[in-house]
Amino acid sequence: MAENVNIKNTGLRGVTVADTKISFIDGGQGILIYRGYRIEDLAEKASYMEVASLLLNGTLPSQKELARFESEVLASRNLPDPLYDALKTFPKKADPMDVLQATVPALAMWDPDLLEEGRNANVHMATRLLARLPLLMAAWDRIRKGLEPLTPDDSLSHAANFLWLLNGKRPSPSVAKDLDTCLVLHADHTFNASTFACRQVASTRAHLYAGVAAGIGALSGSLHGGANTRVMKMLLELGSEEDIPSWVKARLDSGERIMGMGHAVYKTMDPRAKYLKEMGSRLAEETGQKGLYQRSLDVERAAGQEFAKRGKTEIKPNVDFYSAPVYYMMGIPLDLMTPIFAMSRIAGWTAHIIEEKFGEAQEKPALYRPKAEYVGAYCGLMGCEYAPLDVRKD
Repeated sequence: MAENVNIKNTGLRGVTVADTKISFIDGGQGILIYRGYRIEDLAEKASYMEVASLLLNGTLPSQKELARFESEVLASRNLPDPLYDALKTFPKKADPMDVLQATVPALAMWDPDLLEEGRNANVHMATRLLARLPLLMAAWDRIRKGLEPLTPDDSLSHAANFLWLLNGKRPSPSVAKDLDTCLVLHADHTFNASTFACRQVASTRAHLYAGVAAGIGALSGSLHGGANTRVMKMLLELGSEEDIPSWVKARLDSGERIMGMGHAVYKTMDPRAKYLKEMGSRLAEETGQKGLYQRSLDVERAAGQEFAKRGKTEIKPNVDFYSAPVYYMMGIPLDLMTPIFAMSRIAGWTAHIIEEKFGEAQEKPALYRPKAEYVGAYCGLMGCEYAPLDVRKD
């Protein structure tokens, strides 16, 4: 980049900072690709375990490769006993994202590959984290409710096992499959804020757990994670609202947002939202929550009509709009919706960390060190004159 290019206040939007082979977005066409594969094909045909292996290893696994990967995940479905003990000392009102950010670095201390710098060692660390994040979230949810964590059921899939650990009930095959598809849809999304945070930390040669902890911290911010939680709160608050079009109009007239509508990248409907919308319809039938689902349809319809009147036809539902009622109908608490995002995105985060560390897409990965434009006090090249403390005025 030329030294005199002015990118002030862009938040790096539109600025290319690295090459990647992991994922690609065409926001104008509504296209999302993981390592060459359209998200539509993966959502319809692949399991989350296949997609995680694809992201981490670069190619879709063969049957034997997938079996080995799933076997390693199963072998890592455990947490150190001292970590369970530590969770029991946390304040019960602690935010799950803070709990996640506190416990992921702690897991590093038990990882046998932590001091190994090879690519394979990092893939093994990534696989262990992928297996353990669901255990951490479910254990914390039960502990804060005064319940004991449950033992993983190795006969269940990754998604089904999480719902068992969370609710103490084995989900129906259809609900387990739906959650698995949700994980596929959220597995990666190029250089969003949390992924960039992971890569920036990895560029210092910090270990994989440090990079993931940075990603969790970025995801905890209200401008990145938590949108589906806010969508769900909106839908619940609209429970007694009879005139949703008027509510939408009044909200937009007052300068407020309709949560879950619009995206920083997509100028058409988020390709992931289509599958979540269809999933919501099935879950509404299975769980008897047709009213909730209909409310989301009504908000989408009313918002679309109102945006069209205002010449903003590019504002469509994003992935958060329908993931909110989907997760809610699965029995997932509102404050676990962002951790669910992390549970899925761990595959993408760790794939990007490994790419950053080992130069899969670049000849020589570089330490991120952007420039800043100084706009503070300036007293010439010699600097401001220092006044002794006893002569400074209050």
